[in-house]
Amino acid sequence: MIASIAKTVVMPRERIVSGQSQGEEENRFNYALRPQKFSQYIGQEALIRKLRIAVQAARQRGEPVEHTLLHGPPGLGKTTLAHVIANEVGAQLYVTNGPALTRAVDLAGILSKLKQGDVLFIDEIHRLPPVVEECLYPAMEDFKIDITLDQGPHARTMSIPIPPFTLIGATTRLGLLTAPMRGRFGINSHIEFYEPEALYQILSANAKLLKLEVEGAALRELSQRSRGTPRIANRLLRRVRDFAAVEGSGKLTLPITRAALQLEGIDQKGLDEQDRQFLRTIIEVYDGGPVGVEAIAATMGEEIDTLVDVIEPYLLQIGLVTRTRQGRRATKLAYEHLGVQWRPPAQNSAADADQTLFEEGSSRE
Repeated sequence: MIASIAKTVVMPRERIVSGQSQGEEENRFNYALRPQKFSQYIGQEALIRKLRIAVQAARQRGEPVEHTLLHGPPGLGKTTLAHVIANEVGAQLYVTNGPALTRAVDLAGILSKLKQGDVLFIDEIHRLPPVVEECLYPAMEDFKIDITLDQGPHARTMSIPIPPFTLIGATTRLGLLTAPMRGRFGINSHIEFYEPEALYQILSANAKLLKLEVEGAALRELSQRSRGTPRIANRLLRRVRDFAAVEGSGKLTLPITRAALQLEGIDQKGLDEQDRQFLRTIIEVYDGGPVGVEAIAATMGEEIDTLVDVIEPYLLQIGLVTRTRQGRRATKLAYEHLGVQWRPPAQNSAADADQTLFEEGSSRE
C-alpha cells in the first residue's frame, strides 16, 4: 500500500549509466520487478540481515520499526528497501522527498495522515529546509507535532500527538545531513555497490519475469557493465531487449548485447563518454591532477553536484580516481583504460600521500 506525496524529480540531463531515476515510465518498469519481501531481495546480505532482525524484533514488541537512515549512491535500492520494510510490517507507505517539503505545514499535513505503525519515506532528506527539519524532530522523538498559533507576543505552541510511526530517510549525501538529524535515526546503514554476481542474479530473475529469451553470457556481460547498480542493470536490460527485437531474432545473445552496449557508448568497465571526459579532463587538462572538483566542473560545463553524486563515486570505487587533500587525481588504471601513456605524479608531501592512501581505502569499503 503506497501513498505518493510527490512526483519523481527527473534529472535535466539523462545518461543511460546514471543511477538517477529517469521518469515515470522507468519507475513503472522497475516497480513491476521490485522485490516485495526480504526473502526476494538479492544482494546486500549484511544489510538485509540487519534490517530483518530489526523488523522482526519490532513486530515481537508490537512497536514500529526504529527510524532508519539509508545512504549511498543513487540507484542501489533505498526506495525499494522502504517498500520492503513497509510490506514486511503490513503498513501503509507514504513517499515524498526533501525538496517537496518547503514548509512545516507540508510536513504536518503528511504526519497527520499517519496511522499506528505506518512508514514515511523521505528521499533526499538532506535537502529538507531547516524549518521543516526542526518540525520533524518532535515527531521522531516524541510522536507529536508542535504547531505555533498566532504571532508576536500572543504566539503560543500547541502539541498534537500523532501515532507512533517509522521514518525512513534516504540520501546520497550523508555529509550534508545535520548531526542532530543523523542522531535521531536508530538504524544508520550504507548501501554498497553490488557485486557482478548479485547483479547477474537480479538480471536473471528479471529476465524470467519479463519472459525474455537470454543467454547466460549476455547477462554476465550486462552485470559487468552495470556499475554495481541495479537500476542501471535494469535499464541496460531494457535497451538490449529492444535492440535484440529490432536488430536480431529477439534473443539476448552475447554478440547482440555487446553490439547494443557499443551503440550506447558503454565500455567494458561500464563507463560512458561523460565518465571518460571526466578522466580526460584530469589527465589532459590538469596533467593527471591533483585538481579540485570545482575546476573539473567548470572545464566540463557540469554541475559540481552531478560530478560528486553521479559520476565520481563509481570511478572512486573501481580505482580510476583518488581524492587527496589537494584534489582529484587520475590513477595509473585510468591512464591504461584510456590508452594514454602513464605519467607518474609529482612527489607529494608525506601527509598528502597518507591522505591518498586513506581515500583509496575508503573508496573501496
